[in-house]
Amino acid sequence: MNDHIHSDGSGEEHDHGALGDAEFAEFMELAAEEGFDPEDVEGAIEAAGHGPLPVLAVVGRPNVGKSTLVNRIIGRREAVVEDKPGVTRDRVTYEAEWAGRRFKVVDTGGWEQDVLGIDASVAAQAEYAIEAADAVVFVVDAKVGVTDTDEAVVRLLRKANKPVVLCANKVDGPSGEADATALWSLGIGEPHPVSSLHGRGTGDMLDAVLEALPEAPEQTFGGSGIGGPRRIALIGRPNVGKSSLLNKVAGEDRVVVNEMAGTTRDPVDELIELGGVIWKFVDTAGIRKRVHLQQGADYYASLRTAAAVEKAEVAVILIDASESISVQDQRIVTMAVDAGRALVIAYNKWDTLDEERRYYLEREIETEFGQVAWAPRVNVSATTGRHMEKLVPAIETALAGWETRVPTGRLNAFLGELVAAHPHPIRGGKQPRILFGTQAGTRPPRFVLFASGFIEAGYRRFIERRLREEFGFEGTPIHISVRVREKRGRKK
Repeated sequence: MNDHIHSDGSGEEHDHGALGDAEFAEFMELAAEEGFDPEDVEGAIEAAGHGPLPVLAVVGRPNVGKSTLVNRIIGRREAVVEDKPGVTRDRVTYEAEWAGRRFKVVDTGGWEQDVLGIDASVAAQAEYAIEAADAVVFVVDAKVGVTDTDEAVVRLLRKANKPVVLCANKVDGPSGEADATALWSLGIGEPHPVSSLHGRGTGDMLDAVLEALPEAPEQTFGGSGIGGPRRIALIGRPNVGKSSLLNKVAGEDRVVVNEMAGTTRDPVDELIELGGVIWKFVDTAGIRKRVHLQQGADYYASLRTAAAVEKAEVAVILIDASESISVQDQRIVTMAVDAGRALVIAYNKWDTLDEERRYYLEREIETEFGQVAWAPRVNVSATTGRHMEKLVPAIETALAGWETRVPTGRLNAFLGELVAAHPHPIRGGKQPRILFGTQAGTRPPRFVLFASGFIEAGYRRFIERRLREEFGFEGTPIHISVRVREKRGRKK
């Protein structure tokens, strides 16, 4: 898989995350000495070392069983399932694995029926989810058959030109097979009869999903060559000044605006020259007026933001400094961190603040954004252009942190000193120890630590903080996973 190719000096393709062949062999010897199962160690490195995963969107009208199917795909009951629309809201992305391949699943279930009619609601939701997806599972209730809403979604799918797997849900037995066959009339390929509630037929459907999904996302991240211009998502809640900032940043130096073919609702990505470098700003234009739904607007905004973040390498989050930091601001920051993107926070309208507001804003930043204190910060004004020159250095700093890799030898020397100076607290008469570790991937940095026992969340946060103090990682989230040595591994 090309998402395992890393510049380790050998130029060869391997499945060791970011470790080169020699480093991997040395690391496996260390793991064997400590009594770890080689297969478990290799699996941990591969799981942590993967690059961007392909994205599968699950779409369909309300109550056809999308969230139930998502739970079946991910193998656990995590997506909320109820018999009413409006349930699935904040978290819509999960990681899944089938037949040894990992991918992301976007659950688009549960939106509210609105005054504009269900067709408009479905169209908006499906469009935003499909935008970020590499393939789509279209769920239809086989018992009900094809509705006008289903046909509206089919038109969107054809326009998007993404691979589609048709799921004929609620086929609980052989008697429902005929209902599934009738869905050939949609004209988007073979209907796969499934009962997401009981699991019937889901394996065959997932086999079809793997055929539809690319081995890795179509886009490849990178600064030059195959990756093209670095991709930046300018995100934030409505009316914080995203468009104004983009226009001010573009100024007279705009190179080209690339309008993607399609309807007027299609996004526009802008190629802009800043500091002598071409950057691609991924469009996150506000929600179109026709889908400014009453209570559902935040949900559609989050879907569109998620789509933009998935396509970007850096998320520049714009905050209205003249207003208190909102829950929505915090959710957007969390979304970017969870997506593993480099992060810059820009406080707009800084020129309008008086001393009192600046004082209270600093207190808000400490309390509300303390978990992302590592993100570069710029105070800007989209209207006057104040401090715009600081934006590019902040983005470059975040990208550098995002791509930083610590060699295994240096990391283990650091871990040894850390554990000796600050051992894990004793719990239940035992003191678990970090034995060794490695950085299995970058973009963002992903570490696997191998321990003699369970490592508490507070100690993991302590390790992350010390990693940042020692190695930088400014502007990037850090993922740390811990593997505990099984008792059987001690047999010698």
